Amino acid sequence: MKIYLDGKLVAKEDAKISVFDHGLLYGDGIFEGIRAYNGRVFRLKEHLDRLWASAKAINLTIPLSKIDMEKAVIKTLLANKLTDGYIRLLVTRGCGDLGLDPRKCTQPPSVVIITDAISLYPDKLYEEGMEVITASTRRNRPDTLSPNIKSLNYLNNILAKMEAVRSGVMEAIILNSEGYVAECTGDNIFIIKDGILYTPPASEGALIGITRDAVIELAKNKLKIQVREEKLTIYSVYNSDECFLTGTAAEIIPVVIADSREIGSGKPGKITVKLIKEFKNLARSTGIPIK
Repeated sequence: MKIYLDGKLVAKEDAKISVFDHGLLYGDGIFEGIRAYNGRVFRLKEHLDRLWASAKAINLTIPLSKIDMEKAVIKTLLANKLTDGYIRLLVTRGCGDLGLDPRKCTQPPSVVIITDAISLYPDKLYEEGMEVITASTRRNRPDTLSPNIKSLNYLNNILAKMEAVRSGVMEAIILNSEGYVAECTGDNIFIIKDGILYTPPASEGALIGITRDAVIELAKNKLKIQVREEKLTIYSVYNSDECFLTGTAAEIIPVVIADSREIGSGKPGKITVKLIKEFKNLARSTGIPIK
């Protein structure tokens, strides 16, 4: 496996970051998770736009242009002979001293691109649906740290993930400080009630996901169903007709049990199944060619 590290392709075992990099010391950096399907990188422009927006929010200068970053992603995929896979793109603050001050990072930010296969959940869960719990860990307040900054500090999500693992499930719903549904540990959440698709807005602590946006577009344009971004309570989830999660790595996965409550019929719903089909068609037919 070849890793892109600061302009060079190096072997996996040689892809090393200094222990003085502030991305390691303080989580001072940003990332994107991107997917390639059928020889194309899905919504690469949107992912890079979001990366640059995260960088601007934390006052980090990415040492490549968007065009050069696109070329670097394609180059890394080609080096690993991948036409389908997962891309993890990171930009760290760079090497500094043991203080917090980013001005002490005298070296340029580091850019890392990893390309590999990924399987976030077992195939069985996509067919039969998954079980989730509600975590006691609350989402960071959006007025202290915006959920739309995809920073290298994911401890808030990890703590909630640990709760899911201790409960014997693979995912957990995270509530915001006011008790409304924000998202899950690595995915956005949707519910369907009376034929209407609902999802929490960014103001409630939800990341504006790339897959989330694609699903909203497909629901509106392909399935002709109404979509609402509204505050959701866990009660709304329990009493929904269907529920599913979305994410770059997860794609679309149905939820059939939440906190031991059966969702709808206890099986993946009709609208969810249709959206999965439409998303697969979209992902495998659009994107930047890998060449």
